[in-house]
Amino acid sequence: MRVSFTALLISATLSGCSMVPESAANSHRSVDRTLVADSYRAGAAPAPSLVRALPAPLSEAGGQCLSRLGATGAEYTALPDRYIDQGCTTLGTVQLAGLSSDRTTLGVTNLGPVTCEVSKVFADWARFGVDRAARQLLGSGLRSIETFGSFSCRNVAGTDRRSGHATGAAIDVSGFVLEDGRRVTVKSGWLGGSEREREFLRVVQHSACKRFATVLGPDYNSAHHDHLHVEGVIGSSSYCR
Repeated sequence: MRVSFTALLISATLSGCSMVPESAANSHRSVDRTLVADSYRAGAAPAPSLVRALPAPLSEAGGQCLSRLGATGAEYTALPDRYIDQGCTTLGTVQLAGLSSDRTTLGVTNLGPVTCEVSKVFADWARFGVDRAARQLLGSGLRSIETFGSFSCRNVAGTDRRSGHATGAAIDVSGFVLEDGRRVTVKSGWLGGSEREREFLRVVQHSACKRFATVLGPDYNSAHHDHLHVEGVIGSSSYCR
């Protein structure tokens, strides 16, 4: 007998099951929203355990974004929405565990929650902008991308405006590890690396500027001397420095 999604919600309510996590521990549960999205697309009701873990039903746009992210070959876990502090949220975010190049799986370090949209752009950049540049300019494919993190509930330095990190919409990229074992970092390679390494870092920054709404590097200010800050999804305008 087929059970409708509405029936499941009524059953959960009558049995005292909450649609919102009842404890702080539950609010940190990782939920694979892809399973829920697949259930909606297939016309079947999601498993009750998945429904209870979600603070709100997955939107159509959210499901489409996860599908696009999955199509890149990225490995991820969808995370529950959280309101953490004024202006600090993790809504529609994922935990990235791996990316894909044309030939292999790519590692990524130190990432916390990242919005699905930014994760999709980041995955494309890693494959088309970074790995291919590494093969062409440095003679070796990419193994992993090193970062200083993503989500952080903080303001833009020297202002009262929330940073893109406060919503998981920004990533600070610190370096790249190649398949041949070489490690190219922004801190040591931007000015002090070999000619090819300096060119590589500028090429990947330029590639990022075509994809992200904001890209800040060592030429912007001293606070970015050791990383590339990539934020948001490019729209009608962008800021690249």
